[in-house]
Amino acid sequence: MIRLGSQIRLTRREIERFRKITDIEPVDIRTLDDLDAYIARCKAHYWGVSQETRFLHWLIDREYAQCRQAA
Repeated sequence: MIRLGSQIRLTRREIERFRKITDIEPVDIRTLDDLDAYIARCKAHYWGVSQETRFLHWLIDREYAQCRQAA
């Protein structure tokens, strides 16, 4: 993630990884609030308590953490 003040931009690699994990394209992500909303939308789309759902949420959280760490 590239950060300039309060504005962010996901790198091509991050966009591809989020899309691959969630099958939901991360578009119009310009602030951390936008990214948080995208994460929440993905988790709401894939809701449940199954082991697979918990694993998917963990993958999303892991990718999110890596983005935040890079900023």
